[in-house]
Amino acid sequence: MQVDLERGVWRPATERDLPAIVAIADEIHVAYPEDDAIIAERLRLYPRGCALLEVAGKPLAYTLTHPWHYAEPPALNVMLGALPEHATTYYIHDIALLSEVRGMGAAGAIVKAIIAEAEAAGAPNLSLVAVNGSVPFWSRFGFVVTEEPALTKKLLTYDADARFMVRRIAG
Repeated sequence: MQVDLERGVWRPATERDLPAIVAIADEIHVAYPEDDAIIAERLRLYPRGCALLEVAGKPLAYTLTHPWHYAEPPALNVMLGALPEHATTYYIHDIALLSEVRGMGAAGAIVKAIIAEAEAAGAPNLSLVAVNGSVPFWSRFGFVVTEEPALTKKLLTYDADARFMVRRIAG
């Protein structure tokens, strides 16, 4: 996934980017910590779904995405083991931006690239768990809060405001 911006570039992330991604995650997701091994596994299992934003050579944001099972978002800080042979969703595990790149269109640009990646992969939908009051952001890209009663308990492991969101892909 590569997206050129006026002030930077989203480029494919690699395992050598792990320290930068972990540093960003540690700063942004204080309430949702994950071990380095979790991030490393996502990079290894589906590198084409992982990207790093660099501005003037400095890593300032990342995203981790992968094919998965619909309505079964992975629990926080749990290894996947493997990706499903027959995925039923394209899952957005994380998009994290440091404050210095917020407001420059970086998040919107990578979301559009993720949607294109999901469409190219033949996914019927994209899904995610929205946290930190991000429902309005995701709604702008066609994601809808979707009630899945089986997820109620899992969503509470994030926080009381976490919401499962889905964007259908026309097909």
